[in-house]
Amino acid sequence: MIGRRLRASLRGWGGVGAMVFACALALVFALSLPLARAGRDGSPGIGGQGLAEATQAKADDCGGHPERRSPPPSGDESGPKVREIKKRGYLSVGVDQNSYRWGYRDPNTRGSDLEGFDIDLAREIARRIIGDPNAVRFHAIPTNQRIPAIRSGQVDMVVRTMTITCDRLDEVAFSDPYFVTGQQVLAPKASGITGYDKSLAGKRICSAEGSTANTRLTEDKKSGRLPTSADISTTVPNQLDCLVELQLGEVDAVVTDGALAASQAAQDPTVELKGKPFTTEYYGVAMNKGAEDLVRRVNQVLVDYLGSGWQASYTKWLSATLGPDSASSRPPAS
Repeated sequence: MIGRRLRASLRGWGGVGAMVFACALALVFALSLPLARAGRDGSPGIGGQGLAEATQAKADDCGGHPERRSPPPSGDESGPKVREIKKRGYLSVGVDQNSYRWGYRDPNTRGSDLEGFDIDLAREIARRIIGDPNAVRFHAIPTNQRIPAIRSGQVDMVVRTMTITCDRLDEVAFSDPYFVTGQQVLAPKASGITGYDKSLAGKRICSAEGSTANTRLTEDKKSGRLPTSADISTTVPNQLDCLVELQLGEVDAVVTDGALAASQAAQDPTVELKGKPFTTEYYGVAMNKGAEDLVRRVNQVLVDYLGSGWQASYTKWLSATLGPDSASSRPPAS
C-alpha cells in the first residue's frame, strides 16, 4: 500500500533532473496526442557506461538475423497503404511519452511538445511520405500495447524503441533497423550488483511486460544462466515504471535496453548501468503485416535518413547519455 501511495504521489514530470517516472504510470493506451511541431534530423550512436562494449549473445535467433528480414526499400508511393495515408493527410504513430531523450515531454519547453530521437524519426517519415513533418498524430502507448495497437489499426506504425525479434515478426512487420543496442542491468550505485551475473542471486528484478528483457529473463531463469534464486516476478506495463519500483525499494535491479537504461541513469544520479550489454538488439519501425508497401517506403526513408539526418538527431538527443561516438549504435547498411 505504501508503494502504491508513493507511486501516486510521484505523478507528473518535474524536469529533466526530477523524477519522470510517474508519467509512465499514467499512460493510457488510447491517449491521442496533439500534432507536434517541426521535426529534426537524426543519427544514432552508442557509447556511455559500457554500452559500446562487445556483447555476448544475440537477442533472437530466427535464422541468425531477424533484423534482415524486412523487404527491400522502395520509393514507390502507389501502394494501398501509402495512398491511404497520403489521402488522409497525416501519419498515425504509436510512441512513448516518458522515455527521456527518446520520446518524452519536457515541461521546460514551450507547450511541452513531444521530442526525442524516436520523435525525430516519426516526423521524418511524415515529411517524406506526406511532405510535412507536422502531419503526425501521436498516440502514447505502453510497452505491452505496441503490437495490439498495430494489429487493431489504431496506428499506422510504432516508433518506440521496439526490438526486432522472430516472435514479433509473426505478428507485425518491421522496417530495417534504425538503432543498435543491448540488454543491460540498471541498479543503485551502492548495491553489490555487478552485472548480468551471479550477483543477481536472491535479487528482485523488474522488467516490462512484452519486452525482450522479460523474455530473456524468463528463458535464462529456465536454462540456469540466471541464478535460480533471482526473483523476476515484477513486471510493469512500461519499462520506465521499473525505475519507480527501483527507487521505491520494491526491486533491486532493472533489466532493459542499455540505451533506455542510460537515459534513466541520467534522470537519477543514484543508479547506474552495471556490467556490459549481454545481447545485441536492433530497433525497427513496426507496421501491419499487410502493409508491405508502407514497409518498403519506410525502408527507403531510412536509407536516406541514416545517410543524412540520423547523426544530427543522435548528437542532439543521445550523445549526452550514450557518448559522442555513435558508431556502435548505427545499424548496418540496408
